[in-house]
Amino acid sequence: MKLVLKLLAALVVAVVLLVAVGFALPSAFKVERAVQIEAPAAEVYALIASPREWKRWSAWNARDPDMRIEYTGPEAGVGAGWSWQSATEGNGAMEFTAAVPGERVDYVLRFPDFGMESKGVLRIEPAGSGVRLSWSNEGDMGGNPISRWFGLFMDSLVGPDFEAGLASLKRLAEAG
Repeated sequence: MKLVLKLLAALVVAVVLLVAVGFALPSAFKVERAVQIEAPAAEVYALIASPREWKRWSAWNARDPDMRIEYTGPEAGVGAGWSWQSATEGNGAMEFTAAVPGERVDYVLRFPDFGMESKGVLRIEPAGSGVRLSWSNEGDMGGNPISRWFGLFMDSLVGPDFEAGLASLKRLAEAG
């Protein structure tokens, strides 16, 4: 009986420590990746400014070709968006909030199942004979200590998807 009580006490202490540390973790997260693309800025911009084009290069679409997608707003630029439902990738929505042809696209990303929202930017900058495309996404995990633990690992969870998407986009843009 003493052993069971000691184990139970150790479990309670561990849970309390995990929660306490969770409150001390930062609530904000940021994920950023970049790639050099040997293509004109206009070609790269065309691939990022239209939600329908994301289906061609996004790692999330590649993992679930059966993803149900609904497009909203204009074909490209500010107000263009889409929502998706996926058994493997979850449910979400993205809308472009700013767009500067040949330079950048800003978006808001929502995951209603988790009550989470983040903001991102795809930025095109001249680099050598092509462009450098950077993709960043940042958000706030709020006050929930479990969410803050999750936020601590966002870079390792989402970063590889950004890398795969950027590599696919690079192949498309460079193929012309």
